[in-house]
Parts: sequence; structure tokens; C-alpha cells
Amino acid sequence: MAGTAVQRRLTWLPATLTGGVAETARVRRLSFEVPGWTGHLPGQHVDLRLTAEDGYTVQRSYSIASAPEEPAVSLLVERLPDGEVSPYLTDELRAGDVLELRGPIGGYFVWSARADSERGERRPVQLVAGGAGVAPFLSMLEHRRRTGGTTPVRLLYSARSAEDLLGRGSLGPETTVTLTRAAPPGWTGPTRRVDRALLEEHAFGPEARPRTFVCGPTYFVEDVATALVDLGHDPSAVRLERFGG
Repeated sequence: MAGTAVQRRLTWLPATLTGGVAETARVRRLSFEVPGWTGHLPGQHVDLRLTAEDGYTVQRSYSIASAPEEPAVSLLVERLPDGEVSPYLTDELRAGDVLELRGPIGGYFVWSARADSERGERRPVQLVAGGAGVAPFLSMLEHRRRTGGTTPVRLLYSARSAEDLLGRGSLGPETTVTLTRAAPPGWTGPTRRVDRALLEEHAFGPEARPRTFVCGPTYFVEDVATALVDLGHDPSAVRLERFGG
């Protein structure tokens, strides 16, 4: 499946919306049935294409938030007030509507618990997410849970507030959440941005030789990558996925 998911020639497939659930006030989880889907690896993404009646087309890329073991392909779409696509996807798309989907895409930002088991790999995996950048990590965590993976995994997840947390059902004891703008009464977790000190306290240290994945807005990813290298992590073991300006 790994070779097929990464190397096969990509074509546009019809994707029928089977359900939409509000994860937060701004983010909606959309689940699609995609005939001809050959499966994906945790961390891969897809392109969505919309075509207007006048023939105008627009496409956007989204990380896959569902595990490969799930029948539907799920995406987390954040509504951007000035967006050309996201308002339609979050506010107007209804069950039964059909879009075009191409994927899965990417072989760089992927991790598989099953592959680790087959290779006997024991190096830990460190995930660092900013906001909606948690989407590919939800796929990884759910895949690990469903396959009984034993690779040590930690997720350090930065969100604005508790109301902005995504994928609550997939966040287990391996997850540390830091809230950067508002914390509820009784909150005992961190309340600051991910910096060098927070990484030292809650992430695998360089001596553990972790494979590290960082996903989020560009400024977040660049700051975290710099802090990781300053701490002594091997740059070649740090993989980055960024979005936004």
C-alpha cells in the first residue's frame, strides 16, 4: 500500500460528501466517500477542485485527518473570512454534494506505525502542531491506536484556547496541549507559545534521536525548527509542513 499511495499516477476522482461535523466555531470536519481510492499514508494530503457553472475552477490542498484504516477520507477545513473556497466548504456544502479530489499526495511528511513494526524501528516520533496543523498528526495518532503501534510518540499541540482544540477524540496521554491566548479555570497545562524551554520540557530530547514532524503556520514552523536545531536536534531528522504566508 505504501508504494501505491506514494508513487501511483494521480487522477481526479469524484468525492461525495457523506458528513460534516463542526470541530470548532471556525473548523469543520468533512468526510468524503471516494470510489477508486487506493488508500493513504498518515501525513499525506489531497487536492480538492471546485468547478463553477461558467467553467471557472479553483483548487486547494488539505492534509488528510483520518487514519488509513477508516473508510472515509476526512479533512479539517478552517473557514477564512476572506477565503475563496473555505466559506463554501464549511457553510454551503451538503451531504451528497460531489467535488473532485486528487491524491493521496506526498511521501516526505509521512509516518507509519505499521512500517515501523515491519522494520523493527524504535526511534521515537515527535509531533509539533500549531493550530490546524494538527490535522496530519490526528491521522498518525489514530493509525497508531488502530494498529496497536508501539513506537514511542509525543504530540506537542499549540492552540489559542480550549475551544480551538481539534480532534479531541484522538488526543491521548501522549499529547501536551499549550494554550496561547486563553485558558479555562483550573487549567494546569502550559499557557505560552512553543519555544525552546517548552520543547525541552515536553518533547523528546536530541539524545533520543527522534524523528520530528512540525506542521502549522509558516512563522510557527520556522520558530520551532530553529529552536529544535538550537537544542541539538539533527536537522535532517526534522520534517516541516507549513501553510499561510
